[in-house]
Amino acid sequence: MPYSDYRPDLMGSANLLPVGRFDAGSWQSFTLVYTAGAFGIDDTGSLKIAFRFATDFGPVQFDDPKAPGYTSVEASNGATLNCRWEFKRNIRPWSRSLYIGIVKHFLAEGDTITIRFGDQRQGSRGVRLQTYCEKNFEFKVFVDPIATYDYVMLPDSPHIEIGAGVPNEWLAAVPTLVRTGDPFRLSIKANDQWGNPSDLVDRALKLVASGPVEGLPKQVTFEKGAFACIVEGLSLKAPGDVSFRVLDEEGVELAVTNPVRASDSPDLLHFWGDLHGQSNETLGTNTAEDYFLFGRDRAFLDVCSHQGNDFQMTKEFWEDLNALTKRLDEPGRYVCFPGYEWSANTAIGGDRNVFYREEGRPIYRSSHAQIEDRSDVDLDAHDAHELFEKLKDEDCVMYCHCGGRYADITFAHDGRLETSIEIHSAWGTFDWLLQDAFSKNYRIGIVCNSDGHKGRVGASYPGAGFFGALGGFTCFLADRLDRDAIFEAQRRRHHYGTTGNRMFLNVKVTPPSSCQLFLRDPALGPADSEQAVSLMMGDIARVNDDAVTVDIEVNGSAPIEKIEIFDGPELIETHRPHQDSAGSSRIRMLYEGAEYRGRARTTIWDGTMSVAGNEIESASMINNWNLDRGVILDTPGKASWKAVTTGNFGGIDFQLKDADAGRLEIKTGPVTTAIDVADIVSDPIRIDGGGLERAIELQRLPEQMTQAHVRHSIEAKVRSQGDTRLFVRVTQEDGHRAWSSPVYLFREQT
Repeated sequence: MPYSDYRPDLMGSANLLPVGRFDAGSWQSFTLVYTAGAFGIDDTGSLKIAFRFATDFGPVQFDDPKAPGYTSVEASNGATLNCRWEFKRNIRPWSRSLYIGIVKHFLAEGDTITIRFGDQRQGSRGVRLQTYCEKNFEFKVFVDPIATYDYVMLPDSPHIEIGAGVPNEWLAAVPTLVRTGDPFRLSIKANDQWGNPSDLVDRALKLVASGPVEGLPKQVTFEKGAFACIVEGLSLKAPGDVSFRVLDEEGVELAVTNPVRASDSPDLLHFWGDLHGQSNETLGTNTAEDYFLFGRDRAFLDVCSHQGNDFQMTKEFWEDLNALTKRLDEPGRYVCFPGYEWSANTAIGGDRNVFYREEGRPIYRSSHAQIEDRSDVDLDAHDAHELFEKLKDEDCVMYCHCGGRYADITFAHDGRLETSIEIHSAWGTFDWLLQDAFSKNYRIGIVCNSDGHKGRVGASYPGAGFFGALGGFTCFLADRLDRDAIFEAQRRRHHYGTTGNRMFLNVKVTPPSSCQLFLRDPALGPADSEQAVSLMMGDIARVNDDAVTVDIEVNGSAPIEKIEIFDGPELIETHRPHQDSAGSSRIRMLYEGAEYRGRARTTIWDGTMSVAGNEIESASMINNWNLDRGVILDTPGKASWKAVTTGNFGGIDFQLKDADAGRLEIKTGPVTTAIDVADIVSDPIRIDGGGLERAIELQRLPEQMTQAHVRHSIEAKVRSQGDTRLFVRVTQEDGHRAWSSPVYLFREQT
């Protein structure tokens, strides 16, 4: 750690009450007493009580003793104290901290400072704990006794355990595509209100399938202390789609799975992964082993990797991580890759993910900024061009992504290594990153991951912090579950991404005559090829025809609101499978976009909608993951809400008393508008809000939407020059989205 190591034994001590296990997101009060050490603390010296970067603990405030988060701070000798709740004013990972400065006096040895987090003595409900679980949640104490602003970490800081609360939402999952007769598992969990799998379940569950299933018990027991109930050894003996209902003892439905499709001879199967997140050895939560086990046992992933920031990845941790992925990699069950995040500033390339097929390979860092051991500094790659050069002979693949900093793919890109773009994570949605790639004529795939820091890879809810979205999934299309097959899927872009649901998506492109399918991108050098009569997502092919047929099949986890078909940046068609919405009283308002590309991209959409000449009967939100936000029906004529986006979108469904009467007035920070209700139709009305793809859309939806399984075909023209880049974006009624990797077509080799 890059703090002073001068005599921590003389810096004092800290004690905390109460201690033990507490529910994630619960309201509590804690008293921390710091006792000054041999140096005391001089006038203008200070101490900090710090918390990890990702935490949504708090916030802390000092002004209103009746309001949430009220915190009092007192010195035993009456010294005047200056207190501030700070973010990113302390060395990472301890980015969030309570600063306590001593002014107009000093502390002597034995003097104390008493901090009451969530002081309830005058009516405050307390301070809210972070909304996700952590075995060892620390109140990390740093002291600057000599007023040099050179802090020393106490050798022992107080800590508590944060665990899951009572079950609030049931979830169940099965694979999306299996071979007929092959075994698969049904996985069930119950999340608390903040998305943590609960270990407080103790009940019998009934299981019902929509079709014949071999090996399905009628009832299972979810045991207390377990975080999931997994039913192994199921199989479908005939082709078709089957979903599963999970019921309680009285037959009340708790959850319904995504459909699983069995096929007699599929060329490729579906495997679900989240390859991007980190643990507390860098900037995340809990250990790397906890991280991988959560992905396997609580998020039910097939594929996983770890992506710690390279400038915090010590040689020792890199070796430990490699040993961990080797031990946990289990072909046929759970594929684990060693990897890291190359975390350079945007000006020299920005964030890239590196995944190795085997352990024991070097780590080429962007810098050693937080690593004291500089013995391998000669391996550093200080910009993306240098990174590609160092990796050119390695057996690896890369993604570029937008996290805190964003990748500038226009600055540097090597298609031989960098196979895909991550366009959705817990940080938001970044379609503009794909447009950057199209502007440079790159042939790139699409993935979605979590980029999670909360120890919940594969189930990364944003909680109450500044993260604005649910983390995503990537569905890999491969003939088997092992490293070689998943790597080949990545290199051929045979995958699609979702915003965190397990949607079945198939996109097939068929030219009238056979085409030349390339196994690697021929624009990057000689590439093997074969004749083909149809193409799948991610393929690159030379065609001889003026047009091709695009066949799309979607089997969603909710009804499908729309399917958009693109040729690169150009929207070719929008298909809305639901019936006409004329006469419906259901008005959907969507809000989307970001301030700009960088870290402060969050857009606040807090606002109101008033209706004159009509009434709002109900209002409900989609893509709202923060319990502190939501929509309230203030009066029959007015609703108010709190909402944010970070490039993704959210929305509110308003049910009006009269389908066509009245006029709506919407007020938000980015957009204020008014419109007659009768003018709102199925096709959205878009009002630009500036910033980055920021806007409000208004549309009329059917009262009920039921069509979750959709097949659709179009004829798409093939460009005479350059690439035709065909992909789809699917939007469900519940706000989830999926993107297929593009199919790249060209007439002449480029």
